[in-house]
Amino acid sequence: MRASLIQIAVDEGDSAESRRGRVASLVRDQAGVADLVVLPELWTTGAFAYEEFAAEAEPLDGPTHEAMAKAASDAGVWLHAGSIPERAPDGALYNTSLVFSPSGERAAAYRKIHRFGFDKGEAVLMGAGRDLVTVRLPETTLGVATCYDLRFPELFRGLVDAGAETLVVPAGWPERRRAHWTLLAQARAVENQAFVLACGTAGTHAGVPQAGHSIVVDPWGEVLAEAGPGEEVLTVEFDPARVATTREQFPALKDRVLGLQPPRR
Repeated sequence: MRASLIQIAVDEGDSAESRRGRVASLVRDQAGVADLVVLPELWTTGAFAYEEFAAEAEPLDGPTHEAMAKAASDAGVWLHAGSIPERAPDGALYNTSLVFSPSGERAAAYRKIHRFGFDKGEAVLMGAGRDLVTVRLPETTLGVATCYDLRFPELFRGLVDAGAETLVVPAGWPERRRAHWTLLAQARAVENQAFVLACGTAGTHAGVPQAGHSIVVDPWGEVLAEAGPGEEVLTVEFDPARVATTREQFPALKDRVLGLQPPRR
């Protein structure tokens, strides 16, 4: 199976509309190259452009959905289209990922569960998702997470319990914490004995330099491919069957102890 992670540079001078057109073209370029294409988080606005979220928010089936569905169909690829600022029918905002099949049908939508910012930014502007999302491909089952989710291992355990074998993580990760990005991607791969495809952004979002360095990690924690800091298409071939082989040869997941309680005082 071949995957292409498109590490987009968000130029703050571009409109969301012009960026959609450029990204759709990049997706179409993957026709015959990749089976799965992954885009980063909030590439229509920039992950740290908080003041743009409300202005650029769109319904689930809005212009980004339309453009990416057509791009997936034109390229004949599975497309994780990164995430958009979604405006729900009740007016609430969410950081929502979209996944499309090679026919252009929406296969899944995932509202980010862990919102970054503590008491500002995304954490107060956007609602929290509640549902774990997996997507069955012919070769593997994707588990879908977004950026800050990477810091919460229990979410990924839930995805594995739901059948995930390949964990896909679009992000707008800042350069100042790039070491954590690499470390956590490898940790999530090792502890869940799964592939991790983590796609970041390049450039600067609202004055925040982005880490880039999209990365693909195998179930043993080996880095199969890693991008540099700038805009880049990172393409890697991987064998989804290695997940089952790894879990069989080193069956650590069978030794999980669930439901542990703190000591009584």
